[in-house]
Amino acid sequence: MDAAERIERALEGALARTGGVGAPPKLVAALRHAVFPGGARIRPQLALAVAAACGDRNPALADAAAASIELLHCASLVHDDLPCFDDAQTRRGKPSVHRAFGEPLAVLAGDGLIVLAFETVALAGAHKPALMRTLVGVVARAAGAPNGIVAGQAWESEPEISLAAYQQAKTGALFAAATVAGATAAGVPGEAWRMVGERLGEAFQVADDLLDAFATAEAAGKPVGRDAALGRPNAVQLLGARGAREHFDELVAESVASVPDCPGRDPLRAAIAARAAGLLPKEVALSAA
Repeated sequence: MDAAERIERALEGALARTGGVGAPPKLVAALRHAVFPGGARIRPQLALAVAAACGDRNPALADAAAASIELLHCASLVHDDLPCFDDAQTRRGKPSVHRAFGEPLAVLAGDGLIVLAFETVALAGAHKPALMRTLVGVVARAAGAPNGIVAGQAWESEPEISLAAYQQAKTGALFAAATVAGATAAGVPGEAWRMVGERLGEAFQVADDLLDAFATAEAAGKPVGRDAALGRPNAVQLLGARGAREHFDELVAESVASVPDCPGRDPLRAAIAARAAGLLPKEVALSAA
């Protein structure tokens, strides 16, 4: 079974626990709408790639860790799209959760996905309590304050915003969690992998900033031009198109260079570089050249 199949199977298993007798049908539908069909699943793919490079000694735990990271990501998208934040009408080419189900269910669905992320790791790690405790900590650090996705969202309410702190929390936190969790699930020290994810996450956010500035809504799968409209920090505004593209390349190079020694180091480095190259659609890459 390849990584994509492992991720979808783990996510289906997690979402199955939210349904059944007594579950509010609209909430169940909203949860599934937020998760399926997914986007590129970059974060869980990264988690499994790191686990594989480290020997993948506990594949079921790696699958759960990858799914938990994706559940947190989906939760952040649901909340990010709300009218009180970006007021996005579409996500992944379809109506955002609050447009499809209303604001109250969107808030509850995002909250539910965060809880489900913790439950997924806890259940899978019951037979390896030491690893489970570490993974729960990884998920918590990625989700909350001071440097998780909650903090990333909160920076938008501050009068002054550090672009680096904002991007590291809003995007880098989950990428770092993916690399740390993947290594931890494989039974190796995860913190050595944090910089790999942090730099790749920052690169992903710079790519997203370029998308917001140059892509069409159809190409991006979501509204564009929102950073400028809402006065949000953006790498293109700060560095210019060329500077943002150069910063993207630097961050990817730093991510690749920081991959620790492991059995699959060289293939993983090549895979990260190849995946990063695909983050920028052709029209965006040309606009920023």
